[in-house]
Amino acid sequence: MTRVKVDLANNSYDVMVEAGALENAANHLAPHLSNSRAFIISDSNVGPAYVPKLVSQLNAEGIKTKTLELPAGEGTKNWQTLEKLTDWLLENGIERADTVAALGGGVIGDLTGFAASIIKRGCNFVQIPTSLLAQVDSSVGGKTAINSAAGKNLVGSFKQPKFVLIDPLVLGTLPDRELRAGYAEVVKYGLIDRPEFFVWCEQNGGKLLGGDPEALSYAIVQSVSAKAAIVAEDEKELTGKRALLNLGHTFGHALEAETGYSSTLVHGEAVAAGMALAFHYSVRRGHCDNAAAERVEAHLKQSSLPHSLSSASVHATGQRLVDHMLLDKKMSGGTLPFLLANGIGQTFLAQDVDLHDVAAFLDHSE
Repeated sequence: MTRVKVDLANNSYDVMVEAGALENAANHLAPHLSNSRAFIISDSNVGPAYVPKLVSQLNAEGIKTKTLELPAGEGTKNWQTLEKLTDWLLENGIERADTVAALGGGVIGDLTGFAASIIKRGCNFVQIPTSLLAQVDSSVGGKTAINSAAGKNLVGSFKQPKFVLIDPLVLGTLPDRELRAGYAEVVKYGLIDRPEFFVWCEQNGGKLLGGDPEALSYAIVQSVSAKAAIVAEDEKELTGKRALLNLGHTFGHALEAETGYSSTLVHGEAVAAGMALAFHYSVRRGHCDNAAAERVEAHLKQSSLPHSLSSASVHATGQRLVDHMLLDKKMSGGTLPFLLANGIGQTFLAQDVDLHDVAAFLDHSE
């Protein structure tokens, strides 16, 4: 068992990583449930497998529970489901001292966290992530949001959880595609500022994707530790340090928008392609040598992840993809910051990117 502390000025919390933790989840969660009531939110994929056991454990500890199962998939992260969720919480008499538990992947975590941040001006919230992407990224750091007609994650808030409980063993039933998509976010931490971790990924990514429990646990702890360190420095993206966590996301979100936030390209796949594009664009601007970009692309390709526009099934013009970027929430004064790289483990925030040049680059990308 490993505990990683997310050390914030206010609202610090622990992330616990332990194989088999869900078998004893009630004992781990009970200290963080201040009102002996928990509202458990899951989806149609996760709920049937894990909710009954969690409810039984919590009830045995004297904790009353209410459960809500939502449809699985990115389409759930919308206004209509947020309204359904908040109405359900109010109809069931939620109080500010009660706890809302997100049991699922990133969609459930984002949606539930946002609801917890606004219901009665905020109630307690815990994360029990069940996908690799959620375990290494979205469950930690307090970003919550829903998608809108204008784009992804444009409506949301910062809401730090009270506790995050991660059980790597639940990944044994995760579909191969979802495991690979989550692995893209693991690779991201090596590319940001931990080149030695990227080397580990090159050497051990195959074992991780094959379900090796030691490789999975190591990658989760390293990823959570990397994110916790960045979030502790810049909780709400005020200094620019936390923006480094968006490596690949500016390109990736445009790809997701172009594919309609559909199963054509799931989030982690879009981030993978976005990271490859960010490195190749860095080469175009003279920041990075081509060998580094080729190395990143090669590892993503070896991991059966999208590593280019064509492998991401995107065939739009550069200008069309840039038009999607114009709706990015990071736009400020008509300028869109980009995460670029001087090399592997040397990501930086560029404030002088010409979007016409980005469009031209994308037009010549395959």
